[in-house]
Amino acid sequence: MISSFRALVGQLDGAWQRRAVALKAVSFATVGVVNSAVDFCVFSFAYYVLALPIIASNAMAWLVAMTGSYIMNSTFTFAAESGGRLAFGRYVGFAFSQVAGFVANTCTVWCLVELLLVPAWAAKVAAIGVSFAVNFSLSHFFVFRAGKSLPSSFRDGA
Repeated sequence: MISSFRALVGQLDGAWQRRAVALKAVSFATVGVVNSAVDFCVFSFAYYVLALPIIASNAMAWLVAMTGSYIMNSTFTFAAESGGRLAFGRYVGFAFSQVAGFVANTCTVWCLVELLLVPAWAAKVAAIGVSFAVNFSLSHFFVFRAGKSLPSSFRDGA
């Protein structure tokens, strides 16, 4: 039994070192949960304490959470691809990918509620799944693609 456990731990460690897609997805989702909390807290502070308009509060919250997400994903989820380093070009690419996820989320909610008459709470749950798929796919295949997606001046942080 102990040898089986050690073998499993060894396989998990190897997968983590290779940055298997499934482990990246779990890491990406964990970062997303943290950033959802950050988004909510910043939004609440901006709206209720600073008394900013709702759109300004939401934009501020999205920017702070998206920046934190970029930092955590560069450092942990896609560390192998980014070298654990932050780069302005990747940040810009990540921000654009997050906008795409936001648009996919909004379109999903609207279509499900308005066209298919799905309850809003259920549509929002579905939309979270859609935006996760869009954000993770764009991050994995484009933003943090092992040195292939960005000119070298951006990859090196110039």
